[in-house]
Amino acid sequence: MGACLALCSLASCASCLCGSAPCLLCGCCPSSNNSTITRLVFSFFLLLGTFVSVIMILPGMETQLRKIPGFCKGGTSIPIPGVENQVDCNVIVGYKSVYRMCFAMTCFFFLFCVIMIRVRSSKDPRAAFQNGFWFFKFLILVGITVGAFFIPDGTFHDVWFYFGMVGSFIFILIQLILLIDFAYSWNKAWVENAERGNKCWFAGLLSFTGLHYALAIAAVVLFYIYYTKADDCTEHKVFISINLILCITVSIVSILPKIQEVQPYSGLLQASLISLYTMYVTWSAMTNNPNRNCNPSLLSLVSNVSTTESSGGSSPGQVQWWDAQGIVGLIIFLFCTLYASIRSSSNTQVNKLMQTEEGGGSGEEGVVGEDGIRRAVDNEEEGVTYSYSFFHFHLCLASLYIMMTLTNWYKPETSSQVMQSSMPAVWVKMSSSWLGLGLYLWTLVAPLIFPDRDFS
Repeated sequence: MGACLALCSLASCASCLCGSAPCLLCGCCPSSNNSTITRLVFSFFLLLGTFVSVIMILPGMETQLRKIPGFCKGGTSIPIPGVENQVDCNVIVGYKSVYRMCFAMTCFFFLFCVIMIRVRSSKDPRAAFQNGFWFFKFLILVGITVGAFFIPDGTFHDVWFYFGMVGSFIFILIQLILLIDFAYSWNKAWVENAERGNKCWFAGLLSFTGLHYALAIAAVVLFYIYYTKADDCTEHKVFISINLILCITVSIVSILPKIQEVQPYSGLLQASLISLYTMYVTWSAMTNNPNRNCNPSLLSLVSNVSTTESSGGSSPGQVQWWDAQGIVGLIIFLFCTLYASIRSSSNTQVNKLMQTEEGGGSGEEGVVGEDGIRRAVDNEEEGVTYSYSFFHFHLCLASLYIMMTLTNWYKPETSSQVMQSSMPAVWVKMSSSWLGLGLYLWTLVAPLIFPDRDFS
């Protein structure tokens, strides 16, 4: 193995010298599932950075982070007249660290996004770099991360906050596209199983569809109870009502006879899952409303002040690090990241949107040599099975989304050491939910509008 690693380090990739197992240091041994391995390893880099970011905002880490030059200058607590959300100086240092960690990941994946533009097959020399040299890639990521922590404060947080909002807006749409793809694949697989004679699959589809709609309806009821007031919170009333109407609309459209003719696997399962996700985005948006009368959990991440006079849930100086919508956001993020790494979709529309075309490679599993050992073969000589550049762009946006999620979309004010919520974050999330529903509606009606095109 040591000799193998040495040869791989020298990029001696003319033949697979590692037997049937690919050399993971440089990935020089081609394999029929090399594209999946590559996506999983890059996703592991993203998840590793996410894990480090989570550690940075845990209680007890502020002591170590304050040792970094320029971090958290001043006293331990900074009261600001007229600002209710006062934050301990030790708290904001964790959020500043998250900004820098996610900045490093964003730069890392954007670098590969640019490098891998227009890679068409594994014959391109850049494909070897995409599928190998993992140790050196890790060193690059570490180097960018170290450098990011020496960026002076200045306007960095303000500028990067807006980058984070734009990137998160796009990533929320990508999450919805992946959920649409997952729902289509799920529905198709279970319907095909049911058509083979086992009606239990139909019962399963009905059960999950009912569960999704029940949760969505329960969410709407809770939103009206806790996030609206009789004489206030007009924005929330409008947000909830519009998304409720839109979810009902797409649900009805999904089962129209004309839609069923051209989309036989379209149904309420997809619509129910999209409706539930839309309600989550609506909830997430409302938790960023700076109007405390309409947001009972506004200070849930970084405030040491309870949201109501009588709650008494937080003692002075105590910090609540997580809230429910942030945890749900991380769970959805983890699912979508993993699914994007292993997905093999038959949905042409989603493949076009995600710049993937599974099955584009040769599909060979391998050949057996004279010594009886199965040798891996390259399955991307004729064409790559996914867009290398777009995959890195997706991870780049995911890094920005993680930054905003872990900081609860709060805007750090370095001069006053406070974390402030803002209405732009609310509108970004709501706009993404509306555009996402529009994308799902397009997947339903596109075959009717353009019957001559292949939307299978």
